[in-house]
Amino acid sequence: MTDPTAKGRAARIPSPRPPADAGPRTDPAPTTASAPPPDVTPPDSLVLRTGALSWLFPRRGALVAVALGLLILVLVALGTFASSTGMGFTETLSGLFGTGDPATVMLVQDFRLPRIAVGVMVGAALGIAGCLTQTLAGNRLATPDIIGVNEGATAAVVASVVGSSTGMIGEWWLGPVGAVLAAALVVLCAGGAGHRGHRVLVVGIGVSTVVGAVTDLVMSRQNDNTAGGVFLWTVGSLSGRDWSVGTPLLLVLLILLPFALAAGNRLQLLRFDDDTAAGLGVPVRRIRALALALAVLLSGAAAGVGGPIAFVALAAPVLADRLGGRSRVPVLASGLVGGALIAGADALGRVIAPVEIPVGVVTSVLGGPFLLWVLFRPERGTGRR
Repeated sequence: MTDPTAKGRAARIPSPRPPADAGPRTDPAPTTASAPPPDVTPPDSLVLRTGALSWLFPRRGALVAVALGLLILVLVALGTFASSTGMGFTETLSGLFGTGDPATVMLVQDFRLPRIAVGVMVGAALGIAGCLTQTLAGNRLATPDIIGVNEGATAAVVASVVGSSTGMIGEWWLGPVGAVLAAALVVLCAGGAGHRGHRVLVVGIGVSTVVGAVTDLVMSRQNDNTAGGVFLWTVGSLSGRDWSVGTPLLLVLLILLPFALAAGNRLQLLRFDDDTAAGLGVPVRRIRALALALAVLLSGAAAGVGGPIAFVALAAPVLADRLGGRSRVPVLASGLVGGALIAGADALGRVIAPVEIPVGVVTSVLGGPFLLWVLFRPERGTGRR
C-alpha cells in the first residue's frame, strides 16, 4: 500500500543539480572597454597644445610656404640679372649686395630691385584676391580680372589722364577707387552676392565688357603721346615702378593680409553650404562682405600699381591649392605663388626678345593654355569640371 504522504514529500524534493562535468558551461561575456575617440586631425597637420590652448599647425602648408619663399628669392636674384645691358651675373650679385662699383650698385638697387619688389607685391595682392573670390563664389573662374574689378580700376586710372599731354598714368590709389565702384555696380546688378556667386560671375563678365569698351573709347580719343603711354600700362607693365608706389602697396598688404587670413579661415566652412556654416557659428553675410571687400581692395591696389595683369589671380590659387592640399583655404600660399609668377614673368619678358615685353603680355600668353587646363581638368574630390 502506497503512503500518500511520502508521495507529497517526494514531489517537494528538488531535482539534483547536474554534475560539474556534465557539459560545457557558458560564462557571461566580459565587459568591453569603451573605444577611443576617432582622430579627426587632418593628415597634413600637427596639433600643438599648451595648457588649455591648442593650435592646428599645417605642416604641409608651412613647407610649401618656405619653398615658395626660397623660390621668390631665387627669382629676385635672376630678375636683377635679366636685362639687355650685358652685365654679368657676378657683377649683378655684387651690385645687389652693395659690394660693386657705385654705378652698378645704383643700377641694381635703385632701378632693378625696386621694380622686382613691386612686381612680387603686385603678384601677392592678385593671388590673395583671386583666392578669396574663388572660394567666395565656389568657382575657379571667379577672379577679379573676370568679374569687372580690374576693368573698373583701369577705367579710373585712364579717366585721370583725359586731356593730358604727358602720357603719364594717374595716381595708383585711383585703382582701388575704380575697383570699389565696379564691384558695387556688379553686386547691385546681380542683386547681392548670391548663394554660390554664379550670378555675380555672369554679371561681372557683362560689366567688365561694357567698362572695357568705354575705356577703349576714351583712349581712342586721346592724342598719340597720351594713348601710347597709357596703353603700355593697360596691358600690365612694371616699367618705371619704384618705391614711390611700392611703399604704399607694402602698407596695404601689411594691413589687409591679417584680415585676409582670418577671412580665409572662416571661408573654409563656407565650402559646405551657408546653413552648415551658420550652424557652426559663422556670420555668413559678414564674412562674405569682408572677403569681397578685401579682394576688391587688393586687386584694385595691384591694378593701380602694375596695371590689369591678367591670369595671375586665376592661376595662383589653383596652383597653391594643388601644392598645399584642400584641407584649408590657401590664402598665404596663393600670395606667394602670385609673387613668384609675376617675378618670373617679368624677368622672362626682359630676355626673350630684343625689346622688353610687358609682364601682362607674358602672363596672358602663358595664361591661355593654363585656362584650358583649368576648364578641362576636374576638381579634386568632386569630379566636376
